[in-house]
Amino acid sequence: MTQNNPLDFLKTLYFLFPLVLPTGELHVRKWLAYPAGSGQHARMQLDPESCYQALISRDSRFDGLMFVGVSSTGIYCRLICNSRRPLKRNCTFYPNAAAAEQAGFRPCLRCRPEIAPGNALVDSRNRLAVALGRRIEEGALNEISVPALAAQMGISDRHLRRVIQEEFGISPNKMLETQRLLTAKLLLTDTKLPVTEVAYASGFASLRRFNDAFKTNYRLNPSQFRRGAGGSKAADRFVFDLAYRPPLDWEALLHFLDRRLYAGVEAIVDSAYLRTASIKGHIGWIRVQPSSRRDALAIEISPELGRAIPAVLTRVRRLFDLGAEPERIAQRLGKLAASSPGLRLPGAFDGYEVAIRAVLGQQISVKAATTIAGRFAAAFGEPVETPFAQLRLLMPTAQRVARASAAALAKIGVTSARANTLLGVSRAMAQNPNLLEPGANVEQAIVRLKTLPGIGEWTAQYLAMRAFSWPDAFPATDLGIRKALGIDDERKIIAHAQIWRPWRGYAAMHLWRTLA
Repeated sequence: MTQNNPLDFLKTLYFLFPLVLPTGELHVRKWLAYPAGSGQHARMQLDPESCYQALISRDSRFDGLMFVGVSSTGIYCRLICNSRRPLKRNCTFYPNAAAAEQAGFRPCLRCRPEIAPGNALVDSRNRLAVALGRRIEEGALNEISVPALAAQMGISDRHLRRVIQEEFGISPNKMLETQRLLTAKLLLTDTKLPVTEVAYASGFASLRRFNDAFKTNYRLNPSQFRRGAGGSKAADRFVFDLAYRPPLDWEALLHFLDRRLYAGVEAIVDSAYLRTASIKGHIGWIRVQPSSRRDALAIEISPELGRAIPAVLTRVRRLFDLGAEPERIAQRLGKLAASSPGLRLPGAFDGYEVAIRAVLGQQISVKAATTIAGRFAAAFGEPVETPFAQLRLLMPTAQRVARASAAALAKIGVTSARANTLLGVSRAMAQNPNLLEPGANVEQAIVRLKTLPGIGEWTAQYLAMRAFSWPDAFPATDLGIRKALGIDDERKIIAHAQIWRPWRGYAAMHLWRTLA
């Protein structure tokens, strides 16, 4: 990407967000949508002057939303990097790491672009592009081809490639390669995994391809890079930092999750979140707590999950909503968010477990639902050994529960109607593991969920909030929200909530917190 004439930004702008800096009010995000039929790729364009001012101020609000490539060094950085500030004439700005790498820049060893927070789903003018980007980030193309991924998403191969190119300015293959290389950089810096293991854990099919890609992009072989990167490494565990934009209300996150835990699968211990995990045949545990070094969460991953590290980190990002922009959200919510601007919208480590928990929570208290959730995990989960007394079970799979009977579910205290719903959800998930992926249209995904027996508006909206990580989902029928607002009429609640769009999911979190 080259720097653009400021007059180009007089064209159709999709999104505009003000950044207030010492030099006055500047506009950093300027999204340029070319008219239909123009033959141009519509992609995000960044105003160089405004971006440079954000770089000079090290404004954390834009961390991960753009990167700066410095021509004098050949390095690209996050905007919060503590390196000496480059001259403006040497700076070019990019909306994502892959675009910076495609332009020939190498990632900074100091600010580490691979741990930067990502974008909120609501920011994209093209939801399908974001859904595709997330699937690629989670490693989908390590297992299936681009045409197969397109088929899963219900689109053509050609349309998938066009959407990725127009939204991110890169091809799906370049996005995949950058994701693999940044994962490899993370593993080389923060672990003592052998280089061969790093290659396979990052998604490369062979050591030769890994070495070739690494040397082509970073001008070093992996072993040379590891020697130069330094970093703290432990031989018997993996510990990574994942950054967020401050503030982050960690205690509120833990409180929310603690009240909804699957006993034996998850636990809160000493202000840390622990859980077991089974990902593509790899079984182990993770522990998440605030980092002592930076605005980040420190994620400790057991050695058994070594080859599933990219998937684990992606799930942690979603669970703890690390892509949120708290100042922007708080500005929209106003007084509602004044007491806790860092409140996040917890996502899902696994969509199925959130779906089951949502069904168990229908028309009963949170405490009662959590009790039954523990029984559910004990009845259908597989036992597993961990170093933690609180973790002894793997989350039940949709396949196993789908084969269960309503009578087996009744034994753990589930009503017959609720048992039928649990079986219906489990069978649907067993047949279509991508059921809780939102795809191109969240509203249509919500409608599909409501075709399942026992899934009404409240459950569908709750799943949209957490499984889909959709920030504008809003369970207007929720009794707690009605109580917090002092309004009983659903239509009036929906009308009242319009002032919080597109962050109504966060508004729901704040309303629930007032009742805690």
